[in-house]
Amino acid sequence: MVNWAVIFGSVILCLLMLLTRLPGMELLGIGPNWLLIWVVAWSVKRTPFQGALAGIVLGLLQDAMTSPDPTHALSLAVVGCLTALLQKQRFIQEDFISIALIVFGMAVLVETIFAFQLIFMGDRNTADIWGYYQKVALASAIVSSLWAPVVYFPLNRWWQQLKLAEQQS
Repeated sequence: MVNWAVIFGSVILCLLMLLTRLPGMELLGIGPNWLLIWVVAWSVKRTPFQGALAGIVLGLLQDAMTSPDPTHALSLAVVGCLTALLQKQRFIQEDFISIALIVFGMAVLVETIFAFQLIFMGDRNTADIWGYYQKVALASAIVSSLWAPVVYFPLNRWWQQLKLAEQQS
């Protein structure tokens, strides 16, 4: 029960942080993608299905706060699945650098998927989308990867303690 409260509370906090811009939290007007960071933190030790499901749920929550067209659920689902696959293949270790690099790469992927969705909608100029995409993707990747430990390490520590308690009982 407490685990669900921590999960729910951390997701709500990340949703609220999407609306907040504190000094030093943005680059070129772009802030961290807190939900992306949460999905990566969740997916690192879970199955691809669990990662994708978390991405879909958080993406739909973000769509509910912003605009559903184009959706954030698709890109966050892909991130959740790929992050889980990276860990399952043991391509990564869990440390500060690895998590920051995963978040950096996944932030670029999220913005790429979002840009493709905008292009496929067909109501905007493709050159304008790609010009804006380059700025947003790089800024989002840098800022999100720098802030990733703020979300990852407390949640990871909580989940490790919970797993340890389950093994002892």
